[in-house]
Amino acid sequence: MPSDTPAYGTPPTTYRDLLRNREFVGLYATFTLSVAASTLSGFALGTLVNQQTKSPFLTAVSMYGATFATVLGALTLMSVADGSRPRRTLVALQCVSLVGVGAQAVPGLPLAARFGLLLVLGFFQSLGTGARMGLLAEVVPTSTYALARSLMNITSGGMAVLGYAIGAVLLRYLSPQEVFTVVTALTGGGLIIVAVTVRERSIRLTRRPGLRQTWTTNIELFSHSGQRALLLNLWVPNGLIVGCEALFISYAPHHAGVFLAAGSAGMLLGDLAVGRLFIAEQRRRYAFALRLLLATPYLLFAVHPPVLAATVAVFVASIGFAATLPLQEQLLELTADPVRGQVQGVESAGRMTWQGIGAAIAGSLAQHFTPGTAITFVAVVSIAITVFSRPFVVRARAVRLQAAGA
Repeated sequence: MPSDTPAYGTPPTTYRDLLRNREFVGLYATFTLSVAASTLSGFALGTLVNQQTKSPFLTAVSMYGATFATVLGALTLMSVADGSRPRRTLVALQCVSLVGVGAQAVPGLPLAARFGLLLVLGFFQSLGTGARMGLLAEVVPTSTYALARSLMNITSGGMAVLGYAIGAVLLRYLSPQEVFTVVTALTGGGLIIVAVTVRERSIRLTRRPGLRQTWTTNIELFSHSGQRALLLNLWVPNGLIVGCEALFISYAPHHAGVFLAAGSAGMLLGDLAVGRLFIAEQRRRYAFALRLLLATPYLLFAVHPPVLAATVAVFVASIGFAATLPLQEQLLELTADPVRGQVQGVESAGRMTWQGIGAAIAGSLAQHFTPGTAITFVAVVSIAITVFSRPFVVRARAVRLQAAGA
């Protein structure tokens, strides 16, 4: 169980302090390698599918289709994240990922088999995320959970950008199958690191993990109005804005790279500032403003602004992604210790799934209207959901404070 006085000394207040915790370093390094492997894998598979089919739809699905499989993990076996041996579970899931990406490196593998592997890997990766975040909540004290998630979010964004850049270079000299060999090595490295750095935790569940336990916990989760409101705000507004980003290529083919880079830079800055410089009370105080900031600058796309203005708008908007930190913090506070891994796994899986849904919604609108109009409409819907759900988020915090007082 996490506490505010960890065994390794006073609670960490900086990223450097966090990195003195051996177990956190193990989880963090494994997470970093997983993001790098996932990015390279998606890039390699998308390139391979495009070479073989010349289909934009199949290429897009091959790159992002795994996000739809994450929801299957959340609905079926996510309770394994809180099983009796979380470290052993995480190691086993890493082994499954290693076998899956290794199979993708096989030359001549049919595309149907590759898409099947993609879904299987997405399913087990969602369970791995739940197990990893459940362990994170035990490895670091509660007071520094947001700091740890901030570092992971920054790393995720940075590794995604770096992964695509490195992938582009590798694919100039290597075949997609050879890039999958590199991905296999990264996944194997993550497996070794988590096996030697993370110790086994205490038993957290009294019932056997499985489908019934998963559904029981999920029903309890969604029956709680405060947790529902937090999940809504973590999933839908973010997913819709990712839909806006998915239209950059259609909106400005020659400048899409600039927009995507600006978005990544804004996200990194937001996570760094909110996670590192703000205290918990400040994070909660500015959470609503950050959620509005996430969508409001995209209204500028209604008038098709110059490239520089659009780039600045994307950069500023992406700072708002940091609103996930205080929301995740509040969700953790409302979650009982024995099911923290599953709840965080559900949150992560739902957020990833809504990114795919947001891209599908925005793309469908752009088929009938201009990309600029679609971006603007989706941003308006994101703002509306944020505004109308705010009373429920405020009420969730009031309930938590009352419970703490009692």
